[in-house]
Amino acid sequence: MQQPRQSMKEALKVPATRKVAVLRANALGDFLFTLPALEALRNAYPHAEIVLLAKAWHAVFLSHRPTPIDRVVIIPPYIGVSAEPGTPENQAELEQFFDQLAREHFDIALQVQGGGDYSNPFMKRLHARVSAGLKAETAEPLDRWVPFSYFQPEIMRYLEVVGLVGATPVTVEPSIVVTEADRAEANTIVSLRQQPLVALHPGASDVRRRWPAQKFAQVGDALAAYRARIIVTGVQAEREVVAEVMRGMHAQAQDVCGQLSLNGLAGLLAQCSLVVANDTGPLHLAYAVETPSVGIYWAYNALTAGEMMRARHRPLITWRMRCPVCEHDNSWGRCPHQVSFVADIQPEAVI
Repeated sequence: MQQPRQSMKEALKVPATRKVAVLRANALGDFLFTLPALEALRNAYPHAEIVLLAKAWHAVFLSHRPTPIDRVVIIPPYIGVSAEPGTPENQAELEQFFDQLAREHFDIALQVQGGGDYSNPFMKRLHARVSAGLKAETAEPLDRWVPFSYFQPEIMRYLEVVGLVGATPVTVEPSIVVTEADRAEANTIVSLRQQPLVALHPGASDVRRRWPAQKFAQVGDALAAYRARIIVTGVQAEREVVAEVMRGMHAQAQDVCGQLSLNGLAGLLAQCSLVVANDTGPLHLAYAVETPSVGIYWAYNALTAGEMMRARHRPLITWRMRCPVCEHDNSWGRCPHQVSFVADIQPEAVI
């Protein structure tokens, strides 16, 4: 009897894989987008150790939390990977770091961090049996690669990368397990017994993605009229915009800016009935802990970072391309003005 042909994905699997390195050393939302790919990788290599090469916050957030990751290795400052241009690098520390990683004898090294101009040379220094990842036109190729294109949903991008080593998707939705420690920390700041809770997150690292604070305030007042208890969240750097929302609201709200760790934020968002936020990490964290959300998106970000499903998420998208100040078309390059591109979205649409 003729034996069935081996599937293409099975043929791509790396035999006798004991240890896999995955590079993803950036922010919260960026990490959450990799979770479906990591789940696929775990399913394809159930007995391998999966090691995330990342930042210190990853180690803290993932400690004692069930995920596909077995271990986090913190990367020292390395320009273009774990540090911004201009950050001092300690070459002796980096040499020791790469020597240690080479001694780990990784079978697979996966690059899921950008087009590869900086990250692909980094991956080659691991000396894994097989390297795979993304490649922009200007980047060095790895052993196996897919072209980096901006216009692709982030989740699908990383599923393509793990597909290079034979991993098939098991989900397209990021998921984070909320622990009792997460909830306990949140409960020290916000009484989780008083429901329903609605969190507003008015911050974002990119000013173009920030919906105006006064509009968040209008939404907060409208939801408070439905007897929701309003919480305004943010990190310390977002103190000013959180304060502006608080000043703009007529209803009572609780300011928790800078008072919760990322773990505590997960615990808080998991207890909320709704999260209203700009396209930034806490919006994607809310989705990952299965809390309904309304997200404010600029057009291109909705394509790359928008949530995949609609059962518990509603995106509101602006298609503005021209700067409100200078009318420069930002479709293919940004102007210098630090101004919101999503202000056209009206509070009534969000409400």
